[in-house]
Amino acid sequence: MLEELYATLVERRDHPTPNSYTARLLAAGEDEIVKKIGEEAVEVILAAKSQGDQRLVEEISDLAYHVLVLMVSRGLTLADIDRELEKRRR
Repeated sequence: MLEELYATLVERRDHPTPNSYTARLLAAGEDEIVKKIGEEAVEVILAAKSQGDQRLVEEISDLAYHVLVLMVSRGLTLADIDRELEKRRR
């Protein structure tokens, strides 16, 4: 699923459409993207502390989406993350 989502985000970056939240977020720039990541990270913490597992899954999903948008905006790939995690595996 992450690979499919990543490919969709790249498509939105390369061929933006007016109704796409992703295209608007990418057009707004990195400051807006990292602002959203910060907001979502706080929401993950709040969900973990008091809102139950389903809400936590929802907020983690939102955070993952926004992190992927940042990666796409920087030209980073899932393979970059895989390589880094592989280096750390022991």
